[in-house]
Amino acid sequence: MRVFNFSPGPAVLPLEVLEQVRDELTDWQGRGMSVMEVGHRSKAFAACAAEAEADLRELLTIPAHYRVLFLQGGATAQFAAVPLNLTTTESVVDIVNTGHWSKKTLSEARHFCRVNVAADGASSNYNDVPAEDTWHLSRGAAYLHYTPNETIGGVEFPFVPRGAAPLVADMSSTILSRPIDINRFGLIYAGAQKNIGPAGLCVVIVREDLLGRARQETPTVLNYKLVADEASMLNTPPTFTWYVAGLVFKWLKRQGGVVRMGERNRAKAEKLYRAIDESDFYRNPVAPASRSWMNVPFTLARPELDKSFVSAAGEAGLVNLEGHRSVGGMRASLYNAMPPEGVDVLIEFMRDFARRNG
Repeated sequence: MRVFNFSPGPAVLPLEVLEQVRDELTDWQGRGMSVMEVGHRSKAFAACAAEAEADLRELLTIPAHYRVLFLQGGATAQFAAVPLNLTTTESVVDIVNTGHWSKKTLSEARHFCRVNVAADGASSNYNDVPAEDTWHLSRGAAYLHYTPNETIGGVEFPFVPRGAAPLVADMSSTILSRPIDINRFGLIYAGAQKNIGPAGLCVVIVREDLLGRARQETPTVLNYKLVADEASMLNTPPTFTWYVAGLVFKWLKRQGGVVRMGERNRAKAEKLYRAIDESDFYRNPVAPASRSWMNVPFTLARPELDKSFVSAAGEAGLVNLEGHRSVGGMRASLYNAMPPEGVDVLIEFMRDFARRNG
């Protein structure tokens, strides 16, 4: 029996993709072996990889002057890779701090360059995005970094920042969830385990003029130019995850692409927020204008019921609703592969639990 999996990551994958993986697991393309056993430099896998990149480019309308890299190390490796590729030791970078992952980003960047915290959401307890007209940007910054969606806090930017510096974004939990204008960005990176595929892969989309700037001490596998020159085959890539990501891209195209996905994601989130706001038993702490479509945290009127809520939800086939250990409460992640029916079932369960325990 399949459950409704609200995990923030590794997250739910489309059932039809999982079924295709199952069917092809031991015999991929009639080759008598798994895709996991096929050489990454073989013609067969090269074609698989190229098709996945082409589909991603189509989905996001990625211009020709951007390179797409498929890397290991997840988004966390990019916290170091970005400054290593785009700065010198004397460079200043602007970083907007809106929560847990922004803090990780700026902490890592400080190992490699000077960091200016352009804005900080501390005054709202990281429950709102600082107004853009209050930011303090550096003249000549190497880049401006922000986290469009804070997965833990459920805070999402309702706008794309502007500025003279190249814009860098950690889109791990928002990529492919709606249309984006790639031309607004110098570099985008995203861990796979939310909306792309299984954990183990990170996608980097980088404007070509930003390549070739890496410091001499940059590890070879983190040097964007070297990886781009080898079509992400500089070393053995995570081939299985890349293959599954390609299947997810095909699934997204069948769903109507990112425009249709954005409409569906907005509707799912708005329905859940409405149920929370209309209840005296549940509460979402995030400022309405900064509420995430992807990650919806909420608390119960009686925190002592948290464990009972999680247990009863699990029995009802609703799993991985626990909030992050740093904030507690509950969190429902509504990534692309979460069907609208899952949100409907969750809302009905929440209402019933409130009736029984309110």
